[in-house]
Amino acid sequence: MPARRPVAVVAAVLALLLAVLLSLAVGARAIAPSAVLEALLSGSGGHSADADVVRGLRVPRTLVGVMVGAGLALAGTVLQGITRNPIADPGVLGISQGASVGVVLAIAFAGVHTLTGYVWFAFAGAGIASVAVYAIATSGRGGATPVKLALGGAAINALLVSVTTAVLTTKASALDEFRFWQVGSLAGRDAEIVAQVWPFLLVGAVLVLSVARGLDALALGDDVARGLGQRVAIIRVVGGLGATILTGVGVAAAGPLAFVGLAVPHLARAVVGSAHRWVLPMAALLGPVMLLLSDTLGRVVFPPGEVPAGVMTALVGVPFLVALVRRRGVVA
Repeated sequence: MPARRPVAVVAAVLALLLAVLLSLAVGARAIAPSAVLEALLSGSGGHSADADVVRGLRVPRTLVGVMVGAGLALAGTVLQGITRNPIADPGVLGISQGASVGVVLAIAFAGVHTLTGYVWFAFAGAGIASVAVYAIATSGRGGATPVKLALGGAAINALLVSVTTAVLTTKASALDEFRFWQVGSLAGRDAEIVAQVWPFLLVGAVLVLSVARGLDALALGDDVARGLGQRVAIIRVVGGLGATILTGVGVAAAGPLAFVGLAVPHLARAVVGSAHRWVLPMAALLGPVMLLLSDTLGRVVFPPGEVPAGVMTALVGVPFLVALVRRRGVVA
């Protein structure tokens, strides 16, 4: 496994470059790869119709896909690590739904209609949901076991879905805007969103990567981790904060995209092993690959219409989740 890790990283980088190229070239208007490269690298075709589509529409959309895919994959990886639960991800633990509640409240009651406003409400919702889930899991005997975290996440998720439904049924004016955002999509994302997303993504990624070695120790159990000199509480707080930031900004930018945070960490571990100093970077590469390929596939399955990326990631993720459940060694 260690010997093939550099090869796997190179392969993942190439897969990401291919996914980016497909995202820029494929759509309602098919553009040759040579024209895509010319639009990106050369000024000679800067005012052609193809160049306008690539630069004005597909480049921002692709960059948002890269950042959101990496963020959700990193969030899922660290959540699985700090909870020692193989099915933990921002959606399962209620964090994505918390961010969704924040956004719907912003739309319905605060009159917020931009990412700049969404993101703070999304962070607040994600943070409150994560604290609530952890508080439920730590109550009683045994502390925050994987089962208690999963059950707490399911309970909070159900509560937040009810809150969202209640708000939308009483504030019909917010329904149209929210329903397009809720399904999860990269369509219509512009350069302004790119500029707003990357600082939060950077902060979240730094926090998550800083606890990589601590996550390896946590995998051996809290007592062993403490015996190895790790501060378990700090690892969980820093990792959880990083996951909350990454989830909040990802949900605010593209909606609650399902299964990226669940599936990608397992794919990364299958490729590079369980050491988080390798799993986290690999997840950050594979997350955008999954999201961009899902988004690209959604553009061509029912032309000239478009299936949102959130629908496509769910279609890809459901079979994976079924396979995961059937593998007893993974969920035991």
